[in-house]
Amino acid sequence: MNALHGSRRGPGRLAVLLLALVTLLGIGAGTAPAAPDGERVRVPASAVDAVAAMQPSWNLGNTLDAIPDETSWGNPPATRELLHTIRAQGFRSVRIPVTWTDHHAAGAPYTIDAAWLDRVEQVVDWALAEGLYVVLNVHHDSWQWIAKMATDHDQVRARFDALWTQIAHRFRDAPRTLLFESVNEPQFDNATDAQKAQFLNELNTSFHSIVRGSGGRNANRLLVLPTQGCTPSQPLMDDLAATIGALHDRNLVATVHYYSWYPFSVNIAGGTHYDATARKDLDEAFARMHDTFVARGIPVYLGEYGLLSWPDHFHPDRVERGEALKYLEHLGYRARVAGVTTALWDPFAYLNRATLQWRDPALFAWIASSWTTRSATASFDKVFVPRSRPVTDQSLTLDLNGTRFRGLWHGGTRLGAGRDYTLDGSRLTLTARALTRLTRDRAYGVHATLQARFTGGLPWVIDVITQDTPVLADATGTTGSFTVPTQFRGDVLATLHATYADGGNAGPADWTPYQEFNKAFSPDYPNGAIVLTPDFLNTLRDGQPATLVFHFYSGATVTYRVTRSGGSVTGTVVP
Repeated sequence: MNALHGSRRGPGRLAVLLLALVTLLGIGAGTAPAAPDGERVRVPASAVDAVAAMQPSWNLGNTLDAIPDETSWGNPPATRELLHTIRAQGFRSVRIPVTWTDHHAAGAPYTIDAAWLDRVEQVVDWALAEGLYVVLNVHHDSWQWIAKMATDHDQVRARFDALWTQIAHRFRDAPRTLLFESVNEPQFDNATDAQKAQFLNELNTSFHSIVRGSGGRNANRLLVLPTQGCTPSQPLMDDLAATIGALHDRNLVATVHYYSWYPFSVNIAGGTHYDATARKDLDEAFARMHDTFVARGIPVYLGEYGLLSWPDHFHPDRVERGEALKYLEHLGYRARVAGVTTALWDPFAYLNRATLQWRDPALFAWIASSWTTRSATASFDKVFVPRSRPVTDQSLTLDLNGTRFRGLWHGGTRLGAGRDYTLDGSRLTLTARALTRLTRDRAYGVHATLQARFTGGLPWVIDVITQDTPVLADATGTTGSFTVPTQFRGDVLATLHATYADGGNAGPADWTPYQEFNKAFSPDYPNGAIVLTPDFLNTLRDGQPATLVFHFYSGATVTYRVTRSGGSVTGTVVP
C-alpha cells in the first residue's frame, strides 16, 4: 500500500527493482527444474554443515499451525505446487509449524487423529520430494496447554510425551532431511525463573529420549531445541547450551527467533527508524548466538525472523519501507557472519498463497540479496521538497556497506554528477536545479523515483516528494468512532506523542508518550483523516484534555488536543 498521493508518479519501486531481482538473483516462479527427491539429498555428517545447507529457510506459517484447522486463518490448503515454488525461489528448507491441540484426544492416551497425521505427513512428504529440508514441530500447543506445566505437570508431560511418541513413530523412516523441533516458543505460567528453566530442560530432554529411542532414522536425526520463548537472551541461551551439553549428542541444533528491537518492530516508543539502538540490538543478538552456540560447534537455526507488524498489505504501513529494508539487509549480513541459518516467518505477508507470486517482488529481492551479498542504503528513502518555500538542495547520507557509489538514475536516464547531484564522502546531495526539474508542477506527492546504484547489491530507491506541513481540523465524535480531518499535503505520518498537562502519558501504552501505530492511531490517506482508535480513546482520562503531537517523516509536527467526556470526544487544532 502506497501512502503517497500526487498528480504524477515516476517509475515505481517495483519497476526499478524487478530487473535487478531477475538478473542479480536469477529467480522466477515456475522456471526452475524439478528439485531432487528428498531421499537423494545428501545430508552432511556434521550438524553444522547440515544446518548450513538449509540456508535460506521459509516458514509455512498460519497453515497447519492455524487454530483449529488448516484454513482457519485465511490461507488455502498447502499444495505440492506451493512447495515447488518455494524451492524454485531459492529456499533450501521449510519449517512446517503444526498445532496439534485440536487434533488429538485431550485425555490419555492422547491419540492423534489419523486424518490429521496423514495430512501432516502428506505436506512433509511433498516438501521432502521437492528437495527441501523440513523442520516439523509442536507449535501453538506451547501456550494452549504446555504453559500450564507448573499447575498440571504430570498431564502436560504425559500429553507432550504421547505426541512425540506418535510423531516419532510415524516419521521414523523419513529421510534425515526431516528435522524435529521439540516445541515452539515454550512458555510457562505461574512459575519462577528457575522452574521455567527446569520445565524446558525436562521437555527438551524427554523429547530427545523419545525420538532417539524410537529407532529407524530417528537414531541420528537432527533435533532442534529451543530457548524459553525462543528468545536469544544470554541467560536463556546459557540454559539451552547446558541442556545440549548434558545430552552428549552431536546431532542437536539450537533455535531462537528474532523480530528486531521491539519499539522498531511495531513502531512504538518513538521507534520510527532503524537507528543505532535497533542496529545494536541486532548486532548483539547475533553475536550471542555465535559465541554461545556456533563457536562451540552447535548449529543455530533462526526458526523465525521478520518484523512483528510489517509488511501488512491490508493496513497502512506502520514501519517505514526503507527502514524495514535496512533491517532486513543488516539481518542477512549479520546472520552470514555469525553462521546462522535463517527462516523467514511468512504467515501470508510475503508469498500470496492463492497466486504463488510474491506480493512485493522488490521487497523479496532485498531479502534474497541479503543471503549472499550486501546492499548499500541511505539515511532515508524519501526526499521531501516543501512546496511553500523555494526549492533548495537536499541531502542524504549513504551507508555503502562495502560497495562504491556508481551514480544516480531516474528511470533509464543517468543524472549528471555536479549538475544534478554531488557526492562528498558519504553525503549525497540532490541539487535545487535537479529537484526543480523533477518536481515539475509541484503538486503534492511523489514526483520521481530515483535509483542510487552501487558496485554491488541492489540499488537504493529514493522518492522525491513535494509536501507541506499537514493541516488538521476540529472534529467531534465518540469513543467508538473518531477521526481527525487531515490534509496530508504529501507528507507521511510517522508517530503520535500523547500527554496530559501534568506530564502523564495518554493512551493504552502508558509507559511511553509515543503510542503504537495502527493500534492507537492510523492514517487514512484516501479519505483525508487520521483515525484515533477506540483502544486509544477509551483509555483517556475523562474530562482531561490530552495534547497530541503528530510527527511526520518530513520532520513536520502538528499539535492537536482531544478531550473525552463520557462517550463523547472533541478535537481541536492547537495554533
